[in-house]
Amino acid sequence: MSSNNKVTQSNTRPSASKSAGLIWSELKKVTWPTRKEAIRLTILVLIISGVIGAILSVIDFGFAELFKFLTES
Repeated sequence: MSSNNKVTQSNTRPSASKSAGLIWSELKKVTWPTRKEAIRLTILVLIISGVIGAILSVIDFGFAELFKFLTES
């Protein structure tokens, strides 16, 4: 193995103002959703969460009743 392949780490970090500038420039490049699209997607997430919650509630209730039935004998 050759000693010419040394990995060097730089401990220099950009200043806080430079980091903020870099973050701001990246945020300008983002394609943000429109208000209508954001509302539609939020409603979709709430509906899907509600359906999954309802399904899990039914499954939980079923297991609770099965456990009661098995332990009452």
